[in-house]
Amino acid sequence: MKRSDYLRDRRINGQRPRPQWVYALFVIPVLCVVGLGVYFIPSVRWRVDTFRTELFYRLNPPDEAVFIPQGQQDQLEFVVQSTLNALTPEATATGIAPTATLPGPTSTPGPTALPLPQSVILPGVKYEHQHGRWNYCGPANLSMSLTFWGWNGDRDVVGEYVKPSSDDKNVMPYEMADFVNTQVPGMKAFVRHGGEIEMLKAMIAGGYPVLVEKGYYEHDFTGKFAWLGHYQFVNGYNDVSGAFTLQDTYVDDGQDHQTSYQDFIDGWRSFNYLFMVVYPEAEEAEVLSLLGNWADEKWAAQNALRMAQEEGQTLTGINQFFAWFNQGTSHVNLQQYFDAAVAYDFAFSLYAALEDDDSQRPYRIMWYQTGPYWAYYYSGRYGDTINLATTTLTETISEPVLEESLYWRGLAREAIGEMDNAISDYRDSVRINPNFTPGWAQLERLGVGL
Repeated sequence: MKRSDYLRDRRINGQRPRPQWVYALFVIPVLCVVGLGVYFIPSVRWRVDTFRTELFYRLNPPDEAVFIPQGQQDQLEFVVQSTLNALTPEATATGIAPTATLPGPTSTPGPTALPLPQSVILPGVKYEHQHGRWNYCGPANLSMSLTFWGWNGDRDVVGEYVKPSSDDKNVMPYEMADFVNTQVPGMKAFVRHGGEIEMLKAMIAGGYPVLVEKGYYEHDFTGKFAWLGHYQFVNGYNDVSGAFTLQDTYVDDGQDHQTSYQDFIDGWRSFNYLFMVVYPEAEEAEVLSLLGNWADEKWAAQNALRMAQEEGQTLTGINQFFAWFNQGTSHVNLQQYFDAAVAYDFAFSLYAALEDDDSQRPYRIMWYQTGPYWAYYYSGRYGDTINLATTTLTETISEPVLEESLYWRGLAREAIGEMDNAISDYRDSVRINPNFTPGWAQLERLGVGL
């Protein structure tokens, strides 16, 4: 029956036609349910999220977002100028200017170093890529690190623990080490900063591949050419070609990918030369022997600080920014929070001054590294902690889905008496990552839930 005939019959029988909005009451909920179901199809959701992110980037260019520390604003100009003019031994860590020279790590005698082979490639890697998942280089690389030793899982088993929500933009190194140490019987992992090329080669020659975190410029999933953080699994080297063999989960030719030593260093620098070793617990003595001084976490942090201080005086542009940022990170690792805050202040001033020839500002850096939050919060600079987190959450990312930034902003808000805002941040941090124990700990301490 045609709709016009149906309406005519209702009039003839003395029945008024139903208003159009009555039909909408039934149709709209059905369409919403169908639309929601379609949205959660992975390929559809990926396209929707990509479009939303592209739109955000166009309207709010994230590389234009600049954080200016306020805690030492009256001194900051002098800090920047004096550091640019001259880095002298007289500039100490307890003064206004960032330190130029601090005692470096003291080497301790280790086992006699044997000459390394000219080239080594460790077989037995079960390659995994990250495609079809959001921000999955962490789970994919950690899975390869474990399957190398005979583990039977895959990237999704890792991801369920370290990245339980697709909204979680990054997996931290400590989260991956925690997965190994608590969820994989018989295996252990630890993280260090201040790694060096010869150390990596010694580990590989000894039979132990190494997972590293690096930065590089690449077209991301939105098509934007920008700096990204990325894990890679290194299982070979060749001194003749001057290149590492590594597994890259992102690029098309990622299996047994070749990267020159210099390109490797340039990318590794932006994460303070961080590396992770995954190994069978029964072989710990051999691993520690191969590591030598790097087995000592404090020594490794001091070595990273020494490297960053040297590079901060010799590099320019974006590499100088990374060097000063690394100084702050190393001071945090040594629990020298005031010194760290001063180094980060100068790093952010360099960040603001970066020009177009540096490609773009690495606006994602606070997605991956939280050192400035530690430095500012434990230096009592709660305003800077809040402002940095807010800049990161609202100006560098399309949605505020960084649990670490929310957590530190919550701590700082609580410190200045903004309890409702603090609780809101803690709640949001665990909604994004239900396995984020620091956020749950704060909610439990305050006696509140979701």
